[in-house]
Amino acid sequence: MSELPKTYEPSEVEERWYQRWLDDKAFEADPARVSDKRPAYSIVIPPPNVTGILTLGHVLNNTIQDILARRARMLGKEVLWLPGTDHAGIATQ
Repeated sequence: MSELPKTYEPSEVEERWYQRWLDDKAFEADPARVSDKRPAYSIVIPPPNVTGILTLGHVLNNTIQDILARRARMLGKEVLWLPGTDHAGIATQ
């Protein structure tokens, strides 16, 4: 068994995983794929105003949304998790 490295280097794994997600269309939802066997599932919740202060509560909320979206995908649903914009239409990054 090989020894685990002392530090994690994201660059060693990110490109491969990101490409897989692109290939699997993990960032897309296609209404044409929705059916009785593959129901639609979406979470559309705008983020807090970008001029506000982010708290751990925001992180928790996004984590819960991520878990729900991933679970729905694993259950075979056509998932759209749409990050929102603030009241002025500014996307948070």
